[in-house]
Amino acid sequence: MASVVIAAHNEANVIGRCLDALAAQRFAGPVEIVVSANGCTDDTAVVAARPGVTVIDRPEAGKAAALDAADRVATGFPRIYLDADIVVPPHALATLLARFDVLPRPLAVVPRRRVATTGRPWPVRAYFSINERHPAFRAGLFGRGMIVLSELGRGRFDTFPAAIADDLFLDSRFAAAEKAEVSEVEVVVEAPRTTRDLLRRLVRVRRGNAQLRAAADAGELDLPVRPADRWAWLREVVLRDPRRAPAAVPYLVITVAAALLARRPAKAGDAWGRDDSTRTPSSAEGTPT
Repeated sequence: MASVVIAAHNEANVIGRCLDALAAQRFAGPVEIVVSANGCTDDTAVVAARPGVTVIDRPEAGKAAALDAADRVATGFPRIYLDADIVVPPHALATLLARFDVLPRPLAVVPRRRVATTGRPWPVRAYFSINERHPAFRAGLFGRGMIVLSELGRGRFDTFPAAIADDLFLDSRFAAAEKAEVSEVEVVVEAPRTTRDLLRRLVRVRRGNAQLRAAADAGELDLPVRPADRWAWLREVVLRDPRRAPAAVPYLVITVAAALLARRPAKAGDAWGRDDSTRTPSSAEGTPT
């Protein structure tokens, strides 16, 4: 039996679609779904409460603790960590889990991602025209909202660290040969609706990544964390495809601004590292395939 773990903080507007997609899976085996609602001030727990779904309602906000709480309840493997705003296509679970039976057997599997930028302002579209092609997203587990671990892969760690960058943490637990992207499954990740929302998202992500790397450097984590390649976007994307050159200016400005703002102390409520502008029922222009 496979288990799906969803940590959800104020996701009432989107989690219903996520759970509907899971219920529609063309998957022969049983699927256990655990939703760990945490610190919610909306009806996330109520919307998630349906047959076949176990809901944990935690008063404290915090993704790492929410994931750990769900992991203590979940019993099945492979273990699927899914963001509440991701709508997986009907064949996703069957296709992703089948990859664990193909040699060489990976320990971590992810779908291909597509960033939906329809209707976004030009700076956001320009940023993602480069970001989508960044080499880190070809080999990394992050940025997709869905990571699947085998039982052996989940055994690589006990609990999630109290950091924002849970996907970077998972990525760092596995060597390149132990990870696999399944291109037959595509998930749609919604781009922020404004440039300001994009900047806020990047600031929180940078803070989380820096926090995780600092913990590793201090010996608090027994793993090396993927180092940041500051110029891969230029070397591997723009210089290889000069048609992307016009997008380089907004990409660089947004990236540098996020780096500078990330050095400031985080405000209360920044810990989730997500974009609330996409948490609306009408936010999904793309359809997963």
